[in-house]
Amino acid sequence: MGGEILGIYCLFPCSVKVNRIVAKSERFDMYMQLDINTDIYPMRKGEKFLMELAPTLNLDGTPDTGYFTQESLCPLVFPVVRQNLIMLLLEGEQNNAYFSTDCEVSVLYIPGNRKSLADKYEYVMHGKLYKITEDKRTGKADILASFGGLLMWMKGDRTVAAKFELDQRLFILIRKMLLVSAAKTNGTVVTGLMTRLV
Repeated sequence: MGGEILGIYCLFPCSVKVNRIVAKSERFDMYMQLDINTDIYPMRKGEKFLMELAPTLNLDGTPDTGYFTQESLCPLVFPVVRQNLIMLLLEGEQNNAYFSTDCEVSVLYIPGNRKSLADKYEYVMHGKLYKITEDKRTGKADILASFGGLLMWMKGDRTVAAKFELDQRLFILIRKMLLVSAAKTNGTVVTGLMTRLV
């Protein structure tokens, strides 16, 4: 599934670090609920974001091996709050930390040496698609996935569901959109959306 712009119109706290966002597509009749670790990637009501679902991060479309490599997602970043400041701890060989092989966790992405689809996004999660249901009367389909316990429910046209398979490994990639304004020479102001620079 290619990138799609969604707007957040509701947000529910699930725990101290996790919020469930409710979002709707700008172009298509698509509705989504998604659990986000807002402790590391804050999202707010009214924000718009670009979202993509992909079975692999490889730009050539080759399947993901399931093995973590330092080149692909290195280093991982975790926020730590000390004296009201957010400090970033980088995991890497320089501080004798380990590199996690469990990809079913929330990851704030920092580009590594190898180019991938994640280079275009700010927040990446990996998980598994565990349920697909289709309603032939309405032409709609439900897609349910779990990203290490953070859940996604997406409802939309069933042609979108045809691109996915049950028990498929899946990446969800997110980047926030910025509202920009530019004044014209006649004094009118044009507003629009643009993506953040990565």
